[in-house]
Amino acid sequence: MLTPAEFRDLHRPGTPIVLPNAWDLASARWLHASGHTAIGTTSLGVAFAAGKRDGRGETADDTLELARRITGAGVTVSVDLEAGFSDDPDQVGRFAERLARLGVVGVNIEDSDASGRLVDPELAAAKVAAVAEAAPGLYLNARTDPFWIESDADEASRHADAVTRARGYLGAGATGIFVPGTLGAATVAALVHDIPAPLNVLVQGALSVPDLARLGVARVSTGSLLFRLSLGVISTAAADLARGEFAAASGTPTYDEVARLP
Repeated sequence: MLTPAEFRDLHRPGTPIVLPNAWDLASARWLHASGHTAIGTTSLGVAFAAGKRDGRGETADDTLELARRITGAGVTVSVDLEAGFSDDPDQVGRFAERLARLGVVGVNIEDSDASGRLVDPELAAAKVAAVAEAAPGLYLNARTDPFWIESDADEASRHADAVTRARGYLGAGATGIFVPGTLGAATVAALVHDIPAPLNVLVQGALSVPDLARLGVARVSTGSLLFRLSLGVISTAAADLARGEFAAASGTPTYDEVARLP
């Protein structure tokens, strides 16, 4: 497993770490065995696997247990905290401290709520500060959502809000900034220029990882993409089998390949 310092060193603007996001121990172990030295978790996948709702603060116990199992398997992991599972910064800090004791190397914490609205930036910053104080070794990836939530705001307003929030979270102790959403090249370049910290974005349909690297991104996450892709493959395969049209996709592991996984 990587140390938090080694994980932090992987966030290099222009040479980004591609961090795939797992939703259970099996996906975490498979991604690790496929050559990924570190993985993240996806809150949507964790919530769906537990029969709960994403972004509602319902999966704290599930998230902690998954972190325990992943680190116990020797896999380096950064954990998605949604909005911290509480509006009490002290509780958020204590939760992060428990993760750090398990060997988790990083966390994400976001600044939008279950209703899809941006929260008070002072509250979000207070949560960031609590995590930074309680678990100072963690890579604290503060997520800001002006480009993620539905809004009538124009591009310039979203950019200004994201940068203001990002700078506030960095001042509170964040290590890096995560700006999710479908972003154009000019938007990514402007965020890299105006946010004085490693920038994390989601995989982008129109921008490849090399494109994002050239723009100065330091981390590219898959978010819920791999989880949603897996659901699509399952439903397509089941339908094809029923029609007698099934052919295993290239790269499908054999039974023995899965069973031999340490």
